[in-house]
Amino acid sequence: MNRTLATFPTLIFFLLLAGKLLAQTLPPGLENEYYLKKQYQDTSYLAAKNRVSAEFAHTPPGSWGEFVKGVDEDIVTNKKLLALTFDGCGGPHGSGYDAELIGYLEKMKIPATLFVTGRWIDANYPTFLNLSKNSLFEIENHGLNHKPCSVDGESEYGIKGTPDVPDAFDEIEANERKITAITGRRPVFFRSATAFTDEACAKIARQLGVTMISFDVLSGDAVPNTPANVIESSILKHVRPGALIIMHFNHPEWNSYEALQKVVPSLLALGYSFVRLKDYPLKGR
Repeated sequence: MNRTLATFPTLIFFLLLAGKLLAQTLPPGLENEYYLKKQYQDTSYLAAKNRVSAEFAHTPPGSWGEFVKGVDEDIVTNKKLLALTFDGCGGPHGSGYDAELIGYLEKMKIPATLFVTGRWIDANYPTFLNLSKNSLFEIENHGLNHKPCSVDGESEYGIKGTPDVPDAFDEIEANERKITAITGRRPVFFRSATAFTDEACAKIARQLGVTMISFDVLSGDAVPNTPANVIESSILKHVRPGALIIMHFNHPEWNSYEALQKVVPSLLALGYSFVRLKDYPLKGR
């Protein structure tokens, strides 16, 4: 057989593969590095930013923490319903993807809420695109650059928060618009980086049509090398009807997947079922 003809199907395969990958490349201008600059040329974005900045210019930050006024962390229900929520934080040490964890949720047909940053999207665009099309998952906002939402520069776990109202606006609204531009759906929930925020930022989020979310059950999976059985125990010890469980899907080297394999069968045996946040009313403390 002619050698050129023999390799023709292979060539076609790679051309098709290259075309598919090219089609899943992050559209120009949506990268975090350029996105804010692009928004600053958008009159509707600037008008909204100026309006919010003026309205909250003299608003005191109020309490700082994971469970401040205006932040929701429970499903309103008396049934055995739980929400599994997973953060994709992004950045130099947080842009991984736990494919086994997501694969397990798909295999078990367990719905979940995924909070993603603009930084994580930049590093995982094809994966993000596929997740956004999966009806099991709802995609929500974890901030453009994974900064704790603050109006006066509070820090948590060594991560400095947004220094003022205009930057808090950018952290929330720019990622709202970025996710909308990619998925066609505007997120309705926002979880601040580290889940810490102040009361003023919760009010800003509400003004933008977004509900600030925290959690009810801390899995402990964010501490590197935490054993799976410790994560499992932490969840089972504190779980109750309506609880929001916080975990991560951006660190495959952590034990989130291993813990999930243990805790899901236990929760199912206890009669719990899993829901997405958008499907039920929520409340704070």
